[in-house]
Amino acid sequence: MSDEVTTIVSDLRDLAGAEDGVTVGDVSDFFGARGVGPLILIPALLGASPLGGIPTFPTLMALIIAIFAVQILMGYQSLWLPQMARSRSVDGRVKRAADKLKPAAGWIDSHFGHRLERLAGDIPVRIAAGVIVGLCLLVPPAELVPFAAFVPLAAITCLALAIILRDGILMLVGGAAACAAAWFSLSLIG
Repeated sequence: MSDEVTTIVSDLRDLAGAEDGVTVGDVSDFFGARGVGPLILIPALLGASPLGGIPTFPTLMALIIAIFAVQILMGYQSLWLPQMARSRSVDGRVKRAADKLKPAAGWIDSHFGHRLERLAGDIPVRIAAGVIVGLCLLVPPAELVPFAAFVPLAAITCLALAIILRDGILMLVGGAAACAAAWFSLSLIG
């Protein structure tokens, strides 16, 4: 059993409790040393949470995710975030969202992690980053239907968890979820 996701959610809650106004840059700096998975997971979870009902919020989260995913795809070792996105405030709602996500994080940690790790190595992670970029492109048009952006963001969440937990089975499930999310989102558009 691992505790990667529980630790990430707890640390996010602690960060939100310690700061008056938490920005995307604060979150990026806080988790930057732990790898790219949390930097993709956190905005995906926030966009897929009830906060996703706020107009343009899922698109903002998808933009942040895409910035990180493109850098992963290109093989960058340290990730860059533009100042406009870094200064964007994600106020006290982050603490409430982290509180709501904590039980799910415990469940994820107890059921997933370190299976078929070859499918979650460097090359599969880069492929997943390309898929994540494609899913991010589907978020703005899906957002035209209330809460429909949840679908591609949920697939991104699955892929981010696979990256964090080094779980190849979850990477395969994330790939299948990405295909389903693409079909769903494209059927909304078309």
